[in-house]
Amino acid sequence: MTFNDIFKSSFLENVKSFSVTDMAINMLFAIVLGLFVFLVYKKTFSGVMYSAGLAITLPGLTMVTTMVIMAVSSNVVLSLGMVGALSIVRFRAAIKDPLEIVYLFWSLAAGIVIGAGMVPLAVLGSVIIGAALLVFSNRKVHMNPYIIVLTLSDKTAEEKALASLQNLVERFVVKTKSVTAGGTELTAEIRIKNQDTGFVQDLYEIEGVSSAVLVSYNGEYMS
Repeated sequence: MTFNDIFKSSFLENVKSFSVTDMAINMLFAIVLGLFVFLVYKKTFSGVMYSAGLAITLPGLTMVTTMVIMAVSSNVVLSLGMVGALSIVRFRAAIKDPLEIVYLFWSLAAGIVIGAGMVPLAVLGSVIIGAALLVFSNRKVHMNPYIIVLTLSDKTAEEKALASLQNLVERFVVKTKSVTAGGTELTAEIRIKNQDTGFVQDLYEIEGVSSAVLVSYNGEYMS
């Protein structure tokens, strides 16, 4: 078969028919699984600012992807046109948390699988993914990371503060040290076993310590 024979054939015009029942069932499962992704995201969210926009996007993305996959799988010409149309789309929304990528791809994958007609795979896969995310997100961190910033008057105050830190916290690592004419600013990452932050007051009462600031730290930002 030559290239011209391919275009003379009618395979490009073949349309796979979807009954109204099939479409309704696929969209219903897309809504249910999209809401499931939404609930898991809401349950496992541990950041500072909850993104309501992203949460609403997840079920919407599942339904839209399901509709698009059903359309492109029914007609070869339509699928080629859809590829060309989507190639010019650019998404520039900032991803604040790497875990958000997992939920976005999960919503897309669920929509693709449902649109392809593999509903059992979408349901079973979503249940497994959701259970895994819930299990890992509920694991407790035994030693919470913190950053402490100390303003010191001289070297003697620094030695006393570091000696006190050695006894008051589980462990610490000096991150930065800035020396100026007005004194020394010391930043250290510390680990404590509980939420008792009374040691900050003890550090402040050391002679030569003019300020002691404790902030939460997760390796990416301070809040």
